[in-house]
Amino acid sequence: MTGFDSSFMPQRRSLSRSERTRLLIVHPVTLWAVIEDPFQMPRWWPGVTRVEGVEEGRFTQVFQTKRRHTVRMDFRVLVSEAPGSGGEASGHRAWEQDVQGTPFERVLDQSITEVLIDPAQGGTSQVTIAQLQKLRGYSRTGTLVMRRATNKRLDQALDGLAQLFA
Repeated sequence: MTGFDSSFMPQRRSLSRSERTRLLIVHPVTLWAVIEDPFQMPRWWPGVTRVEGVEEGRFTQVFQTKRRHTVRMDFRVLVSEAPGSGGEASGHRAWEQDVQGTPFERVLDQSITEVLIDPAQGGTSQVTIAQLQKLRGYSRTGTLVMRRATNKRLDQALDGLAQLFA
């Protein structure tokens, strides 16, 4: 499994699409245990201070802004497929931010994050994290800026995962 599964979102010009891939020295099944558990996100996802409201297929990330304000983002899981127990099959997890009725609605129509774990040689994992963001209104003019910021965040997430298993 490689690349972003674009079946979740139609392709349009107002999309900001980012994708980063890295080889991590960790078995896919071990990595999956961290990826599938929302409570682990503060350990590897940039800016997340805690996760709350975890229910079947839903979770809330809590961030703190530079001005020390608390920001909550609600998500629903779109797909969660564990790698094979022997690590020979790929793992795939995707979640979508709930933007309707939130302050994010002014900027985004849709935001989907996807993590793909492909088994690699010697029990390692090739991890791809991708994000598609459908921008709204005037925000569509900032697609390049959004992509740069998202690329940085995805690199930081991969750094966080790498540090967990170093």
